[in-house]
Amino acid sequence: MLDSGPVARWTLELHHGRLTFRSGSNGKPDLVVRASADILTDVVDGRRSGLRCFLDGDLTVRGDLSLALALDGMFAVDETPDQWPHADLVDVRVGRQTLHTAHLEAGPADAPAVVLLHGLGATNASMLPVMWDLAADHRVFSPDLPGFGASDKPRASYTPRYFSRWLTGYLDALGLDRVVLVGNSMGGRIAIEQGHATPERVRAMVLLCPSPAFRRLRQWVPLVRLLRPELASLPLFPPAHRFVVDAIRAMFSQSDRLPQPWYDAAADEFQRVFSSRGGRVAFFACARQIYLEQAVGKRGFWDRLPDLRPPALFLWGDRDRLVPSGFARHVERALPQATSIVLTDSGHVPQFEHPPEVSELVRAFLTQHP
Repeated sequence: MLDSGPVARWTLELHHGRLTFRSGSNGKPDLVVRASADILTDVVDGRRSGLRCFLDGDLTVRGDLSLALALDGMFAVDETPDQWPHADLVDVRVGRQTLHTAHLEAGPADAPAVVLLHGLGATNASMLPVMWDLAADHRVFSPDLPGFGASDKPRASYTPRYFSRWLTGYLDALGLDRVVLVGNSMGGRIAIEQGHATPERVRAMVLLCPSPAFRRLRQWVPLVRLLRPELASLPLFPPAHRFVVDAIRAMFSQSDRLPQPWYDAAADEFQRVFSSRGGRVAFFACARQIYLEQAVGKRGFWDRLPDLRPPALFLWGDRDRLVPSGFARHVERALPQATSIVLTDSGHVPQFEHPPEVSELVRAFLTQHP
């Protein structure tokens, strides 16, 4: 439903690829997009980007956020600017499986390629500020990782190695030989694994609060090994919307920097994905793997890290409660050639909390590694 308040409402219904459009509202919609009548008309007609309006606070979304991103620019009569993202599905081969991967693409077709990788419990929407900025002069791809968002949710190990195999298949499906990887949290860990596995295909990497292996607090490893993620197959009610909003707010140094509608949209999307069996299993499998990852030894994260070859920029938040900035000194010791910066007054999602600063640092780093 497109809702401009007391002025007017319009309902869009999609049945097997056929779209109908009529005035008024009907029942409980999967998605509600709210803005003034002028803005909604401009978005539908392709004169404004719905994503840009969302980031500017002129438009709000409740319900299926991935559907909202897929609709952006769909109705435009004329061709939209390169910077505007458009949604698509790509088939990715991972071993014997073919996974339908939902992604956003934006930017000039002949520009250097960048792939954005989101974190645990998130979707490609968590990378929107980075995508909009880089798409001005880069070809940017932002997928929903397997198990998350609108992508397939297979029975899989969901280890960094598994995601790296998927990412290799994703690059092959898109015909991308060499890319820049930008990853937040778990997405940063996947980027590091890809840098180990196929360094010749990674031009550079930007790691926003990447999740490393735990060096301490490992006394619960034997117990966590016994907790199988398949237990999440049992019917579970998604956590309450307010609880999810509070959990997301805790990821920021100063949560009031972000408008409340952004938290509502993110919480709606988490609840939607978590309500599916595959989404729950994937979430718990990834969380379990993050904690269980071996820290030292032949296959240990910290003993392998010095072998990372692609140029890397690490950005940490000094008030990150999930990945403390203290990890920065361990990274600096293991990778003295990498750039490691601790952002002041920043939490776990710096691309939303400090978008201009992050953009400036990312662009300066990419300029050094053309």
